[in-house]
Amino acid sequence: MPVAHKIKESIEASSMIRMMFEEGIELRKTLGAANVFDFTIGNPDLNPPESFYEAAKTEVLDRAPGVHGYMPNAGYPFACEAMAKMCSREHAVNCTAANVVMTCGAAGGLNVLFKTILNPGEEVIVPVPYFAEYNFYVSNHQGQMVTVRTNDDFSLCVSAIAAAITDKTRAVLINTPNNPTGRIYDEKSLNELCSLLRSHHEKGQTIYLVSDEPYREIVYDGAVVPPLLNRYSESFCVTSFSKTLSLPGERIGYIAQSPAMSDGAEVMNGLIMCNRILGYVNAPAFAQRVVSRIFEERVNVAAYAHRRDLFIRLLDDAGLTYVKPEGAFYIFIKSPVDDLEFSNHLKKYGVLAVPGRGFGLKGYIRIAFCVPADTITSSAPLWKRAVEDLKKA
Repeated sequence: MPVAHKIKESIEASSMIRMMFEEGIELRKTLGAANVFDFTIGNPDLNPPESFYEAAKTEVLDRAPGVHGYMPNAGYPFACEAMAKMCSREHAVNCTAANVVMTCGAAGGLNVLFKTILNPGEEVIVPVPYFAEYNFYVSNHQGQMVTVRTNDDFSLCVSAIAAAITDKTRAVLINTPNNPTGRIYDEKSLNELCSLLRSHHEKGQTIYLVSDEPYREIVYDGAVVPPLLNRYSESFCVTSFSKTLSLPGERIGYIAQSPAMSDGAEVMNGLIMCNRILGYVNAPAFAQRVVSRIFEERVNVAAYAHRRDLFIRLLDDAGLTYVKPEGAFYIFIKSPVDDLEFSNHLKKYGVLAVPGRGFGLKGYIRIAFCVPADTITSSAPLWKRAVEDLKKA
């Protein structure tokens, strides 16, 4: 066999998002690019803020000796200090540079974190639906992902999490605002979850709470993502600038730990070690320097809000049901038939969406509305026709 058994299995279970995205490439060859409406992948189409270009210009022209060399594996001290400042504001804690590791995006951060905390066979609890790559990130480091249901509106079901905890539970991973639903987990459910985990910690079982939050600043209608690190001492936030600054290809993010974490210095040493030995070595030097200048900037979230509202009107007109997203740039739509069947049906009309089973929950499809507004409006009659034809079949 040319590849390892585990990798062969992973290829066969590969992300449905990427599969649908690649099918879109083939569909364009058949129907023509103008007749294909691709809502599969969360690749931000908004340009970064103007301040990014100014900061990038300044940094690329810097000829100081060693400016493109190695730095401490945790990242430049000034970059860690900048992220600590941002984290302190967002999570209502006194975070310092000693609580931060710069990472190759949130995906790199999650892999570093799981490498650090997981022993073989230990479990990570994840509410469904979830970002499709989580299972790979956990299994990369010999962990087991355990899924639990959410409530009908995709809010946290803390009782389901409580029922799933075993003596092998090492972490609970949440994603808020959530991909694929856009749900923001509210203060009440977070307080209940932290109280649950605190009770286990007091009995001698440390269960880490990990919040994956690259969409924290992509929120609508005045919504606010509640802080987490101030609620539970054994918690981490993992984030990136992929969405808030439209820099997904630059692979820059960070891990921040609660400054009140038990054995926090040892955990931080583990994170720094794993950042190195996983082969990341350090987050990209250029990207660290740039985001340290502009970390408080944001893309035009109002543009995403407008697109969300355009899509909601489209779905209402087509007679499809959904939970209105509070953040991120996805809508999780109730499928009128099997989700894979509905996705394949939509392809006949040039519309591409991702089956919900790719996120651990059949019976739904996910669309990403980080696309031009005219792509959404032009697809509207196709959605309506597809649903009407499905009813006639």
